[in-house]
Amino acid sequence: MKVGVIAPQGWTGEYDGWDAERAWTRTVAVAQQAERLGFESVWLFDHFHTVPRPTDEITFESFTSLSALAALTERVQLGQVVLCNGFRNPALTAKMASTLDAISGGRFELGIGAGWKKDEWLAYGYGFPETATRLAMLHDALEVISRMLEPGRSTHATYAGKHHAVTGARNVPKPVSEHGMPIMVGGNGPKVTWRLAARYADELNVDGLSPDELREALPVIRARCEEIERDPDSLAVSVHAWWGTPGWKAAGAQRVELLGAYAELGVSRVIGLLQASAADDDALERLAEDARTAGVELATG
Repeated sequence: MKVGVIAPQGWTGEYDGWDAERAWTRTVAVAQQAERLGFESVWLFDHFHTVPRPTDEITFESFTSLSALAALTERVQLGQVVLCNGFRNPALTAKMASTLDAISGGRFELGIGAGWKKDEWLAYGYGFPETATRLAMLHDALEVISRMLEPGRSTHATYAGKHHAVTGARNVPKPVSEHGMPIMVGGNGPKVTWRLAARYADELNVDGLSPDELREALPVIRARCEEIERDPDSLAVSVHAWWGTPGWKAAGAQRVELLGAYAELGVSRVIGLLQASAADDDALERLAEDARTAGVELATG
């Protein structure tokens, strides 16, 4: 199992009262520290307003921020956990993703979901469709994105869906890797989201599920793959550990137990934000120590 770090960007209030220059400097410092400590990946949220309530505080936009971090890091994988499909036309998302992949030397992974934070949708003029519509939009988006990013495919992608369509859309450059760009679908919906992950994704990222909850979910996730005759072992399952997830926030035995339980279940990676990392240089050091104690292998050199 691997561990990814979500760099602070203000969404959870960790930059309340900070000026933008100081906050961005800290985001860069945490991302670079995560790389030095051997964590596998660095992630950002894709949000515009703070949580749980919108406040007039910093929330750095994810794509522009990751582009800068790509130029300021060398080894870590980079991605969003996860993109809100409704915020961008999916063809534009594919173009931005492949450009960021080139900037990073092939280190970008495209995480995407249907989106849920109503106040952002309404404030930015996207409306807020019903859940079923947002999931149907995600289906169309995954068709568009997969066609535009697939290696060796014609650069002229065409797809006509109810919500998203492209006609002869050129997407050059292609992903750096000859195997294409990893796609991660995020969400906890067993009926639709997990089926979309089984059909289109390399990885399913479940949101905040405890080890006990994930243990119950895994047979359903496997079944979604089997429905389409996909080998269930070919779909990686990762966990977004919320900053409030019991056992995640505080260093020590409880976090070691949490990480160990996820590893025992076969989780490919745990991705989480430590809010304390915005101000505490030791927060990631303690996470690295707990990860090693739990048997997680961190990169060296």
